[in-house]
Amino acid sequence: MMSSSSVITQVLETDIWVKATWKEFLNFAEDVTWEKGKFYYYQEQIKVEMSPVGPLHGHQHSILSSVVSLFATLKNIRVVQLINASFRKTGIHEFQPDLAYYIGSDLRVPPNDSNSPVDLNEYDPPNLVIEIGASSFDDDLGSKRLLYEDAGISEYWVDRANRQEVFAFAINGGGSGRIQESRVLPGLEIALVEEALNRSQTQDDGEITRWLIQTFNQG
Repeated sequence: MMSSSSVITQVLETDIWVKATWKEFLNFAEDVTWEKGKFYYYQEQIKVEMSPVGPLHGHQHSILSSVVSLFATLKNIRVVQLINASFRKTGIHEFQPDLAYYIGSDLRVPPNDSNSPVDLNEYDPPNLVIEIGASSFDDDLGSKRLLYEDAGISEYWVDRANRQEVFAFAINGGGSGRIQESRVLPGLEIALVEEALNRSQTQDDGEITRWLIQTFNQG
């Protein structure tokens, strides 16, 4: 069996999925030395993403957040946003998406009184999860997509950051299919999300926000 130290070394050197026990994963994930890492555990494998986040990722993160929050606000849809939060089902899986949303009023939403991973044995998983990636894009569509299918997420978006493309999937019964309009935010077309990302190449955030408000109010 691979020791905890060898798991840590290999993961940090290669940034790939590595065989590990749940105990080894916890030893790694709870080590404050790696507190800036993003952690995933699925099918007895661990992955940590330690790549630096620059303006490409950071700005698109901001735009996607604005699109979802503004749409929900103007359509009177209850929404709770969590940024880079960890979600844990002990012994089974853990994930830390860029953005996660609880949308609607019928979900058990975790309170804001703890910095520990959200316990998915006690609270519901978020029903919308978003990953933003360029080098991680293939994995976002592959292993992470399978992870979110098994975790009971309702909808999953992948932003291919270097192309301003959004791949959205509705998840049902452990499988997923591509969609062009959000199911958890009815009326929000994925093409509009992509347009907001494309506008960010030439427009500032204020211009994009005003355009979004005008567009959503017309719908």
